[in-house]
Amino acid sequence: MSIDDDLSRIALQEKELQFDSFSLETGWALGSLLYDMARQRKLGVVIDITLFSMPVFYVALEGATPDNPQWVRRKRNCVFRFFKSSYATGLTLAKQETNLQAKFGLPDTDYAPHGGSFPINVKGTGCIGAVTVSGLPQRTDHDMVVEALANILGKDLAALKLVDH
Repeated sequence: MSIDDDLSRIALQEKELQFDSFSLETGWALGSLLYDMARQRKLGVVIDITLFSMPVFYVALEGATPDNPQWVRRKRNCVFRFFKSSYATGLTLAKQETNLQAKFGLPDTDYAPHGGSFPINVKGTGCIGAVTVSGLPQRTDHDMVVEALANILGKDLAALKLVDH
């Protein structure tokens, strides 16, 4: 699969994985689902759900490293800046053969266009926050978030997931 194929699929994910409404309880349920997935799979990740207004859910599992919270912050900043998944941002930049510093003047210390952060979109409202996973290869971080969102929203994961290369 090509970058264009992945970008097309991510655009579909972002269109389909939207909430009718999103409360703090919804955030807790989503974070808890990701936590359960990570525990069952014995994954050393950090999971973060942050709205523009406040943090909602945060956990670091055994095996996570001190770098993971910084990756979460930097990937989440990409979603907050561009209102799309951090993986889509990174793939778009790769396709254009550029980076955030060259194109937008955004420093690597504050932005990471790598997979794992996904916008929390509410239908009719837009992006209100981000759900982020860090600790796995970037495509796997992205896939884990998409799997949890598809589950909680009752969407068909098979129709949404990225196709293996």
